[in-house]
Amino acid sequence: MTPPERLTVRGPEDILGFIPHSLGYWPAQSLVAMTLQGKSLGATLRLDLPGREVLASPAQFLLAVRRYLEADKEADGTLLAFFTSNGNASSPSRYDGLLAGLDAMLEKAGMPVREAWYVGEDFWREAWCVDASCCPVPGRPVQEIRDSMLNTEMVYRGSSIGPQPEEQLPSVLPVSSLHLAAVREAEAAWSSQLDLRRASRPQFDAVLGLWWALLSRPHGEAWVPEADRDGFLRASLLVPAYRDALLMMAAAGVRAAEAGAGQGGLFRGGCPLDPVAPQEHLPGAGASADGLQGGAVQEELCGQEELCGQGLPAEGIPAYGDVLMGVAPAAPDWDRLNALDLALEQLAAAGGRAAAAAFTGRGWIAWCRGRGSYSAAYLRQALEAEPGYRLAELLLELVRRGTLCGWAARREAAWQKFGPDAA
Repeated sequence: MTPPERLTVRGPEDILGFIPHSLGYWPAQSLVAMTLQGKSLGATLRLDLPGREVLASPAQFLLAVRRYLEADKEADGTLLAFFTSNGNASSPSRYDGLLAGLDAMLEKAGMPVREAWYVGEDFWREAWCVDASCCPVPGRPVQEIRDSMLNTEMVYRGSSIGPQPEEQLPSVLPVSSLHLAAVREAEAAWSSQLDLRRASRPQFDAVLGLWWALLSRPHGEAWVPEADRDGFLRASLLVPAYRDALLMMAAAGVRAAEAGAGQGGLFRGGCPLDPVAPQEHLPGAGASADGLQGGAVQEELCGQEELCGQGLPAEGIPAYGDVLMGVAPAAPDWDRLNALDLALEQLAAAGGRAAAAAFTGRGWIAWCRGRGSYSAAYLRQALEAEPGYRLAELLLELVRRGTLCGWAARREAAWQKFGPDAA
């Protein structure tokens, strides 16, 4: 996440007070690095503080930090904060050597460390300050950070600081065990029908049409559980081609989803069966404002039917891999991705294999937002629901390597919790 415009930073307490809002939680045993673009804050990186073995030979850790920060092409400086378990952020710190290594490396990379701090449980201090008159032992109270003006401003804007990602409680609507059983029963019934229609273009349109209607609801409209609809949506997540098309559609639009499915050869075999969907969502009523109309858009993109299964890119339409990595489009549709995140949270509640797909989608969205800790937590939940779930494994490896989603690396494309016009 990049910070909203027009935040006033009056001192280090404000910068340190912004970090938990940027991450969504107060970090523990963490290195937090923030890029600077002139006097503006850029991207935020959080990594677990390394153990003794890594501290003794930190080269790979240092390279991972540099690689991540270099994704911000406009960065010309760095801020570092070491959130430790020491109550008094004592000096000297066991991380002084790591700080020295980061300082030298980032100086050479053109992103010199402007300021660095140690933040303990009770006290904090400037890492390079040795003057007891301004940096008294055991440090300055952490409450100064919690009481900072910027922290107050962020709370006023509606931000809150939650628990650690692995301790997050789902905000799903309370439903009865009978409802969840009905959802799973509907999912099984729909899944058997969708399996027979995987090569059907009209069925693909029906699936994406229902998802599009769900993601296009007015902002703030409450989720109303519907066992038959939710079972259909969960069944659609069990088809990898539908799942991938959903991620593409949410980020890049219907045409990108259609083109990706066509290039992957999804419709090559054809299917004589009529499409299925919950009764109120049967095709024919106009699936979307973006053109899900029985294949017309696909014909326009490909020009000739026989080209659609041969991996030929449609001009101006991003490929699935580019969307997955946040390379294209220039900026995703964050409103649709936010809506998808909320929908997947609700659909994961019934557990099972569909929950693995839902958690993986949430993990990808969190990664696109630049929130690696949340992403890792969701992806681990996916692998608990279905060990070996391939997309979750691939994404978790990206997170562990410190790979930054392309959108998160660009200020003009990055997710902003409060929107670009937050005041």
